[in-house]
Amino acid sequence: MKKILVIDGQGGRLGRRLVEEIRKKCPEAEITAVGTNSMATGNMMRSECVNHLATGENAVIVCARDADIIVGPIGIATADAMLGEISPAMANAVASSPAYRVLVPMNLCRTYVAGVAQGSSAILEDAVDHIAHLMEER
Repeated sequence: MKKILVIDGQGGRLGRRLVEEIRKKCPEAEITAVGTNSMATGNMMRSECVNHLATGENAVIVCARDADIIVGPIGIATADAMLGEISPAMANAVASSPAYRVLVPMNLCRTYVAGVAQGSSAILEDAVDHIAHLMEER
């Protein structure tokens, strides 16, 4: 069973949607959701699809060490992203983790990712399909 770490900040809407879609496609996954703030964690908790929940910088650092797959918006690997919610230590933990990273591109917070349509649900679907494929691999 692979351990999937979903990280999100701000309101946690993307994280909640990721958790719900991952659970549908990968019911056997062990999903840990970590919010960079309590609102994001609370929103992901409401999905009732997670095995573990945590909040804050240290939770990101600790959980990133043990994850097989890390999922979240592209900003989780960029220091000071998400209006400063992603600390350099969090970004470093995500970037240096041995986990496979599935980063959802977003054109927010003074970052433009070329080729990304704003609000495209196809991007989220592609990310979840890729995670399902990773779950099938040994």
